Amino acid sequence: MISKRISLALTPAVLAAGCTVGPNYHAPTMAVPAAYEGAPPAGASIDPATWWTAFSDPQLNQLIEQALSGNPDINIAASRVREARLAEIAAEAQGKPTLDATAGANHIHFSKNAGLASIAQQFAGGAGSGSGSGSGSSGGGLALPGDGITTYSAGFDANWEIDLFGGARRGVEAAKARTEAAVWNRRDAAVMLAAEVADAYFALRLDQQQVAILDDEIANQRRALRIAAHVAKVGLAPHIDVTRQNASITSLQAAREPILADVKVRAHALALLLGKPPEALTEQLESSRGSLGAAPIVPPGLPSDLLRRRPDIRAAERQLAAATADIGVAVADLYPKFSLTGVAELISSSLANLLTANSFQGTASGAVNFPLLDWGRRKATVGMRREDREQAYLTYQKTVLAALRDVEDPLAQIDAERRRNATLRRALADSEASEHAIEARYRTGFVAQDSLLNAQTDVLKAREQVATSDAQLRQETAALFKALGGGWQETPVEAERPATTAD
Repeated sequence: MISKRISLALTPAVLAAGCTVGPNYHAPTMAVPAAYEGAPPAGASIDPATWWTAFSDPQLNQLIEQALSGNPDINIAASRVREARLAEIAAEAQGKPTLDATAGANHIHFSKNAGLASIAQQFAGGAGSGSGSGSGSSGGGLALPGDGITTYSAGFDANWEIDLFGGARRGVEAAKARTEAAVWNRRDAAVMLAAEVADAYFALRLDQQQVAILDDEIANQRRALRIAAHVAKVGLAPHIDVTRQNASITSLQAAREPILADVKVRAHALALLLGKPPEALTEQLESSRGSLGAAPIVPPGLPSDLLRRRPDIRAAERQLAAATADIGVAVADLYPKFSLTGVAELISSSLANLLTANSFQGTASGAVNFPLLDWGRRKATVGMRREDREQAYLTYQKTVLAALRDVEDPLAQIDAERRRNATLRRALADSEASEHAIEARYRTGFVAQDSLLNAQTDVLKAREQVATSDAQLRQETAALFKALGGGWQETPVEAERPATTAD
């Protein structure tokens, strides 16, 4: 009999230690290709955390570093991490005992006309109902009608809802997974921001290069204008050639204006990415007109590495883990709930003897709540949580497939653009050589001005195409770094605990 009692007494403890309802989480596995289709030959190793330094552009490095510290989206993502940490603390508190300190004073004033007034009078020694003035309290804790009793109390109130079936533990699992997802989302925000800054910067530099090309061409055509004026003066060409050359220069000057406006627009966009007013970077970016280096060759690594490197994939996996734990939380609601409550108080009608042993009053109780009839609500909730997990798994699959495409697309585009860029450079060299030859013949009057103007137009187009191709290579390379998940430091998720803001 004694052994049976011991066994029954230990049953709740055993259940609390080992019973956790709901499915256990297992990380998903997904087949990926062994290698990327358009992967280039292995190039120089580049640190993915600071990939932008591979462009050897100090101005770009400075802009991205400022953006990563001042961009509002990054700060919002950091705030969400802090919020998730607090939700994790709240979840960990579930299933643990709570203890509250209580203190109070209570005064009861008895009515003279209440139905129990005569009884109170008898206990008070048969005094008439009119004997109480109502302005004080009788001693000994018993008051006459019209009088009152004041009591004072101080103590502790403890409550514990025992987590027998692991609902609270599953809630902690879900909260931790969502915290990790928030950390990965913050890293993903950094990845996207760095790529956006690089793309906007390269677009701005392209505009500046196009302005410089137009300025060079205007200078060349002004030199040609002087030649045309000299040739017309000696009678080797009609004066209309001078007018036509002037018209060509005017057209180039008009083409500069919208590009100059676009430079300012892109500078405004960059400033906003850095969390600054639109005009904050205009002067700084106007001074950066030097030549840009060639786009680096990016070693993409293996597709299997992408599953570990891409923050959005890691965030999707953590959301799947949270959704799996949510099922256990819902399943636990199908089972009974056990709770223990204890109250220890000191109660007295006088403050003078409140802190004495005779003032102690204690209460202990246990309760169990069995779910009987809820018209399918709890089971429906379990079904909803299972569907949430299914959706989270499909989202994970979709994220992985999209990530693979994000890498393959720029690899193919970069490969084609490099070949196109080499062809454009050869065409530019041929156009420049042809222009020099035609200009020499025009000076001697052997060719008409139309031939020279056409040659100048060909050179202008060729230079613009090369500049555009160079910028496209840089932007596509930045997109490849983004697709590979570059732009965040390799630190443990648990180490990223930003301090909560002060109240």
